[in-house]
Amino acid sequence: MIATSGTSPSFAMFGGSGFAYQSVGFGATTDGVYFPGVNGTGGIKLTTAYGVRGAFNHNWDPYWSSSLFGSFSAVRYDGGTNDNLTGLGTTTAAGAYCAAFAASHPGQAMAGNAAGAYTCNPDFNVSQLGVNTRWTPIKNLTFTAEFQWFHLDQKMSGSSVFAATAPKPTALYEFKDQDTFLLQVRAQRNF
Repeated sequence: MIATSGTSPSFAMFGGSGFAYQSVGFGATTDGVYFPGVNGTGGIKLTTAYGVRGAFNHNWDPYWSSSLFGSFSAVRYDGGTNDNLTGLGTTTAAGAYCAAFAASHPGQAMAGNAAGAYTCNPDFNVSQLGVNTRWTPIKNLTFTAEFQWFHLDQKMSGSSVFAATAPKPTALYEFKDQDTFLLQVRAQRNF
């Protein structure tokens, strides 16, 4: 689940690409975007986030139980994805984010110009689905196996050159949705 607290995650995930060094997916979790002096306001444009999650647990017998769980969350930045390129100035959260991103990542598509290498859209969705099974052979001792799938559905498209940041080199990266899988085994003893 995504929240706007300081502990809420922002995502930068990397994967394979058919034509670039690697693919990358972004998801920046923010309460809002600050406009220092835009139209003299210095205001903040808020983002919108929502989500749903759920879980089901089944006790097979006194020793075995299993859970199925999942969630879906979305973050939306108001405004058009390229409003900062229309000549009207940066007046929306999406426009401000994309203007800042374009300052360090060349190739953003201009309004009416198809020659750009990428289209900026900071909106994203995250979803996860998981299952676990627990075995408690004696009181206060539990062995757990868990499998989880996580999907980042980011809305950027195209590709851009990214400057070197440890441990990644300066290279062309493709914007692409990302998936990751987790397998976790745990032994827990309570005293």
